[in-house]
Formats: sequence, C-alpha cells, structure tokens
Amino acid sequence: MRRKSKLFDLAIAAVNGLKPYQAGKPIEELERELGLKNIIKLASNENPKGPSNRVKTVIKQATDDISLYPDSNGFYLKQALAAKYSVATEMFTLGNGSNDVLDIIARVFLGPGREAVYSEHAFVVYSIATQSVSATSRISAALPEGSEQPYGHDLVAMRELVCEQTSVVFIANPNNPTGTWLKTAELERFIKELPAHVIVVLDEAYCEYSEKYDDTATINWLQRYPNLIITRTFSKAYGLAGLRVGYSISHPDIANVLNRVRQPFNVNSLALVAAQAALEDEGYIKQTRELNKRGMQQLEKGFSELNLSYIPSLGNFISVDVGKNAATIYSKLLCEGVIVRPISEYGLPRHLRVSVGLAEQNHQLLQALKKVMLDV
Repeated sequence: MRRKSKLFDLAIAAVNGLKPYQAGKPIEELERELGLKNIIKLASNENPKGPSNRVKTVIKQATDDISLYPDSNGFYLKQALAAKYSVATEMFTLGNGSNDVLDIIARVFLGPGREAVYSEHAFVVYSIATQSVSATSRISAALPEGSEQPYGHDLVAMRELVCEQTSVVFIANPNNPTGTWLKTAELERFIKELPAHVIVVLDEAYCEYSEKYDDTATINWLQRYPNLIITRTFSKAYGLAGLRVGYSISHPDIANVLNRVRQPFNVNSLALVAAQAALEDEGYIKQTRELNKRGMQQLEKGFSELNLSYIPSLGNFISVDVGKNAATIYSKLLCEGVIVRPISEYGLPRHLRVSVGLAEQNHQLLQALKKVMLDV
C-alpha cells in the first residue's frame, strides 16, 4: 500500500477526504487483465444502439474545423434546445456532460457554512460536488425496501432536513442507481413548499427513456419556481456518452451566474454539432425507447426465472439483488466477459446495476449470471 505523502496536506481538507468517482470498468482494461474476447459492457448506462447515422454524418463533416476553437456559447445548440422546449436561449447552460453542470452548480451555490440535501442511494456526484467545495451534506433516509418505490427518494424525509443553511437540494428523477421515480404532482408539491432561498436541482439524465415521464411538465415549472434548475444530458438516450455534452435549464438570472463559472470551450465542436443533430432525430429516440423497453422486459423475466429480486426502473438500467456476495458475483461475471456495476458505494452492497443492452447482450448476461450463481 502506497504511503500517504506530505503533498496531500497541501490540498484543502475537504478535497483530501474525497474518494474518486469509480466509473464502469472499460472493455479494454478487462481485455488486458484477463485476455478475454467478446466482452460485453453493461456497466455505464450507455445506449447500446450507438449514435445515429445522422450524428455520424455531421461529425465527419465537422472534423475539418477541429483546429479551431468551438463556439464557447454553443449558439446553434441552444437555439435548437430553445425551439424544442419553447423557452429562451438565455435559460441554458451547456456542460461537458450534465456532470459538469452539477459541479458548476455546487461551485456557485455551495461552500463553507452551506448545506446540500439529497437522498440516500442517490447519484454519488452530489456528494463529491458538495464536499469538494467544503459544504455539508445532509442525506435523508430512502424509502424502505418494501415500499412502492424501494430505496427511492422520501420527499418527506428530505423536507425535514431543509433549514436556513440549506442552499441546494439535489433530486434525481429517475434516480441512478435505483431507477426509482417520483410522480409529477408530489414532486411539484415538494418544490412549491421549499423556501425561496433553496436551489432545487432536478437531475433528469434518464427522462427520455419512459413514456410515463412527462419531460415537458417540469420545464413549464420554471415559470413558477425561479429557484429550479433542470439538468439533462445527451450521454444516455441520445447515445453521445463519449462526446460529453449536457445542459441545464433555469431562470435566466441563474443561468447567467452559472455561465460566469463555466469553463470556456467546455463543450467541444464535435459534441456541439452531434448534440444538435441528435436532438432533431426524433425517430432515433423512439427506437431507443422501444429497444430499452424490450430489453428491460427481457432482463426482468430473466431475473425472475433466477429467483432474483430487482428494483423496478424507469431508466436504461436495473439493479438486481444477488445476495450477500454481490462483489463476488461481480468478479465472477468479469471472468465470463461480462462487465456490470457493483453499487456498494451507493449503500446497496447486495445489488449489481445492469445496463439494458441489445437482446443478445442481455442473453449473454443472464446466461453468465445463471452460471456464476450456481458457484456461490
């Protein structure tokens, strides 16, 4: 074990205590470690369809200009987003993925003496962003395992933690890694009852995946709740995870201060044109949603046949309870050439999060899981 050097003491205490974000294991890494071929990765909630043909075309056309800096303001992408959602371009902040926007929000609204409230089992970046700016996290207990939304957000418990020191409340809907969701009416009631000094961050990274979720309703709320920020991404349903582009929608005054902190050129030129093309390709999103629906049904059926319980999900992933040996099952699946995501860091040590893949990938996962479960 490497000894801690005195250089660590040069960093501020909050950063020194951080644990780095653990991403899904890359295919190339597993190939190097075990020499395996035909590996499938169902660990990072990526779109198994890959980018649309329209996106591939515009990227090829845009490569001639990569020696030039991108448009730092993202004019055309903001125009396309504004047209889609019928809001002003001044309400957008672009980011290097929505993760970047979440970090910007923390740097603008959090700091020493301020607090952030979020739910147990919520996206780990909320904790990282809060601690990195020396703010305090207040984590509410999640809904119990036997509830309608097991391990999901308990809005009553979250509201009880809000106080004068609360500056930001983070809500993921649907939530990662549980896939649980909040109903529109109860979510709006929660936002309406919060004090005006509290910024509400509604993280909708997976909203495009479900027909049950009205992704325009929350945008309409921005007229009534100026303290609301909605974050979304092109990494998931739009299939652009490798390009890293996301955005937030908020009151123009909030967007103004967020854009003061945003790094110049934080979205590259290929990502800008790809996101605009993806946004206009409604057929691709419909195909993605249908593929995800069939894949989710396939995984749910397979888990049930293996007598494994799972958390119902509105995302493009599902968390399955494999018992006390989740870490062992994860390692054994790696040896079978299947990469999933252990989520003990989210407080769910019995679960593995599985991204919905193509039919043949889902089948390979289920066969491998059946095999390794017999060995434990």
